[in-house]
Amino acid sequence: MMSQWSNIFVASAVALVAGVVLLGLANLLRGGDADLSQKLMRWRVVLQFCAIVLILAILAFRR
Repeated sequence: MMSQWSNIFVASAVALVAGVVLLGLANLLRGGDADLSQKLMRWRVVLQFCAIVLILAILAFRR
């Protein structure tokens, strides 16, 4: 049961990071606002950090 929830959490975290990366890439390719690109990349860094912490916590609790 715990494995299912942890898989869902990890997949969600990875999907959020991928979504922000794709939004940033789309903004870059269409020549969008540079400030928006900066905000999206900051969000990417924060979400990647949260995803890594989540993955490490799940690995620690699975032992």
